[in-house]
Amino acid sequence: MVHELKKEGKFAYIEVGEGTPMIVLHGLMGGLSNFKGVTDYFSERGYKVLIPELPIYTMSLLKTNVKSYALFLEAFIEYKNFDEVILLGNSLGGHIGLLHTKLFPDKVKALVITGSSGLYESAMGDGYPKRGDYEFIKKKSEEVFYDPKVATKEIVDEVYATVNDRNKLIKTLAIAKSAIRHNMAKDLPHMHTPTCIIWGKNDTVTPPNVAEEFNQLLPDAELFWIDKCGHAPMMEHPNDFNRILHSWLEKRNL
Repeated sequence: MVHELKKEGKFAYIEVGEGTPMIVLHGLMGGLSNFKGVTDYFSERGYKVLIPELPIYTMSLLKTNVKSYALFLEAFIEYKNFDEVILLGNSLGGHIGLLHTKLFPDKVKALVITGSSGLYESAMGDGYPKRGDYEFIKKKSEEVFYDPKVATKEIVDEVYATVNDRNKLIKTLAIAKSAIRHNMAKDLPHMHTPTCIIWGKNDTVTPPNVAEEFNQLLPDAELFWIDKCGHAPMMEHPNDFNRILHSWLEKRNL
């Protein structure tokens, strides 16, 4: 199923299904289509799934940081007139979800993080980014996944286009630095929102020990592993991801 992108004012987003609002937050290099499995599954099981396009490359350089995106998310929630939402974020999206939950705890019924930044992440490595070097970008894109075939030509082309666009490249680096600066280790013990942590056992961007640290620091968290899986479990193992999350939501009456 291909989902239509709605454009209303400053917001562009996908919205599918009816029920409890579940807002999905994509990562720095992640497209909205990365969550197709999640969208199709949960929109048929009593959830209204929304995926807003985050203003990764459209805010001024001064506002290109994690906090600005968390405030943008709050503006979106207010625009949609939601009292409470479930947030689900991958990579940078997880970090935005965590910070939003810290700033607006009453708005977040539950949080789901997978391959999230916020404590530690390995960026694209020392050589990132080599503009113009397609093979290098292809290799780095493949390393995000356990199975390199998940990094389709379409995904590699998108990353290649981003790092070869000077404006996007500058903002990509600004966001990466903001994510590293905005470490949340001291905040997490004070955040009592129910949190589901779903992690790839073979994640090299945010390695397994990061998931364990999130689990230790968050007071009300549960950690689930997916084997033979890299940085984006909802893409690489959508069935396992959906099964784990659905079971957790049911157990928590969410």
